[in-house]
Amino acid sequence: MSLSAPGPSPARRTVLRGSLAASAAALTAGGGAFAGPAFALSGRPSAAWGVQTGDVTAHSGLVWVRSDRPARMVVETSSTASFRRVRRHHGPLLGPGSDFTGTTALRGLPPGEQIHYRVTLADPDDPRRTGEPVVGTFRTAPARRRDGVRFLWSGDIAGQGWGINPDIGGFRAYEEMRRLDPDFFLCSGDTIYADGVIQPRVTLPDGRIWRNVTTPEKAKVAETLDEYRGNFRYNLLDHNVRAFNAQVPSIVQWDDHEVRNNWYPGQILDDPRYTEKDVDVLAARASRAFAEYFPVSSLHARGDGTRTEGRMHRVVRYGPLLDVFVLDMRSYRNANSPGRQADDTTGILGAEQLEWLKRELARSRAVWKVLAADMPLGLVVPDGSTDFEAIAQGDPGAPLGRELQIAELLRFVKHRRITGTVWLTADVHHTSAQHYAPERAAFQDFAPFWEFVSGPLAAGAFPASRLDGTFGPERVFVRAPERANLSPMESPQYFGEVDIDGDSGELTVRLRAGGGTVLFSKVLQPGLVGQ
Repeated sequence: MSLSAPGPSPARRTVLRGSLAASAAALTAGGGAFAGPAFALSGRPSAAWGVQTGDVTAHSGLVWVRSDRPARMVVETSSTASFRRVRRHHGPLLGPGSDFTGTTALRGLPPGEQIHYRVTLADPDDPRRTGEPVVGTFRTAPARRRDGVRFLWSGDIAGQGWGINPDIGGFRAYEEMRRLDPDFFLCSGDTIYADGVIQPRVTLPDGRIWRNVTTPEKAKVAETLDEYRGNFRYNLLDHNVRAFNAQVPSIVQWDDHEVRNNWYPGQILDDPRYTEKDVDVLAARASRAFAEYFPVSSLHARGDGTRTEGRMHRVVRYGPLLDVFVLDMRSYRNANSPGRQADDTTGILGAEQLEWLKRELARSRAVWKVLAADMPLGLVVPDGSTDFEAIAQGDPGAPLGRELQIAELLRFVKHRRITGTVWLTADVHHTSAQHYAPERAAFQDFAPFWEFVSGPLAAGAFPASRLDGTFGPERVFVRAPERANLSPMESPQYFGEVDIDGDSGELTVRLRAGGGTVLFSKVLQPGLVGQ
C-alpha cells in the first residue's frame, strides 16, 4: 500500500487524566486513519501532521508542529479545554530550511497542572489567513512530592520492514499507551529505521501477508537530508502516533537506526546500498532531521538548513521525585571492536559526557535518578563475527574496552553515595529485568542496581541476548521469542511503565506486553545507594 507525502478532578492527577479524549478526537477527526493527514483548508497553512510536546518540566515545555507551506507558528495555552482564557506564545516562521517544522518554548507554566494548547499557523504575508487550529494537552511536572509520577518507556519503531499495517490497526501500542495516560513517554532510541526499507507486502512464515503503508522515502536507505526527513514523517502517518503525541509529552533520545545500523563516528561504509560512504556526513543529516522532527530542549535545528546545534544528552528534571538523565551512547563512542583493550578513555559515552554525567548525578536532589540509556549494560550485542556494538563483549572477567567507563561510573555512584539510580533501555527487541550485584561480579567496587529493558514498540522481536558477567547481572525476568525478527502479527510489542508513589517514594516498574498484559513487576525502595 503506497502513499505519497500528504498534501488531547477527584484527586488532581485522577481528574487531569480523565478529560483528554476530546483533544485526541479533535486531532484525528476529519482524516482517514492511514490515508495520511489531510489538509484542512485549501490555500491556508495546515498543521495536519499533528502536534507534539517534549522535555516538559514543572514550569516549561516545548510544542512542535509541521506546516505544509511557509507559516508563522502561534501557540495558545489555557487551563481549560474550552480555551476561555488563553495565553499566547509567538513561535518561529516555518519554512523550507526546517522542512516547515518548528518548535515553540512555553515558559512560566504552573506546576502540576493540565495544560491545554492549540497551535495555529498563519500566512506570513497575511496574519488573518490562518489554518484550522490543532489542539493538544499535557501535564506539567509536579512541584509537590506527594503528587507522584508515572511514565512509560520503549523504543524501536518501524524496524525490520514492519511498518504501518492498516490490517492490524497500525501502531496499536501507541493507542494502548495513550489510554494509560502517563505523565510522559521516554523514547529510548531507534525512533526510526533510516536503513530499513519498507516494502508494500511481506509474506510471513505461515503464509499470511503483512501489508505496509509505504512512501517514496522508505523505498531505499536514507542518505539525503530529505530522505531522513521522510523517515521521521513516516511514523506520523499513523493516527495512533498523532493522537498519542497530542496527549502525552515525550523525552526522546537516539541510537543507531536514526542514521544506520551499528554506526560509529568516523566509520566508512562498505555497504553497496549507500552512495555516501562517510557515516559522519550521514549522521549530520540525520541529526538535523531529528532536531527538526522532535522537540528536544538541548538540540536546535538552524532554520537555514545548515546544521544542528547543541547535544543529545541532557537532564530533564521532573519534579522532586525524578530526574531523567538522557544519555547519548552513539555520538561520542569509539569504533566497534572486540572490546578487549585495557585502557579506554573514549568508551561509549566519550570522556566529556562521562564527566558531565558524574557531575549531574552528584548534584541531583531527586529521589530517583533514571539513567535513560539507548543501549543495555550487561547484554552482549554483537556487530559481526568479532566486534561488539554495545558495552559488554562476552568476557566475564575484569572490565575491558567500553566496560572500563561503566566501571568508573558505577564506582563513582557508590563512593559518592548517590541514591536511587535505575537504568532503563530498549534496543535488543525483547523485554527483561536484570539485577547487578558485586558478589556475582568480576568487578566489585559498585553498589547493586537494576536495569530494565523494553521494546520493540513497532518492530521485529528477537531472542534474548546473552549476559556478560563482568558486573554480575542476574536475569530475573525475560520474555523473548525463539526465532529472530518475529513481526508484530506474530509477537506482542513491549513497553515499560514506571510508577513513583508520592507518599512512600516507592518506584514500581512494570514490563508490559501489547494487549494489556503486565508480564513482570518490581517495587524498588527509595534512598538506597545503587538499588
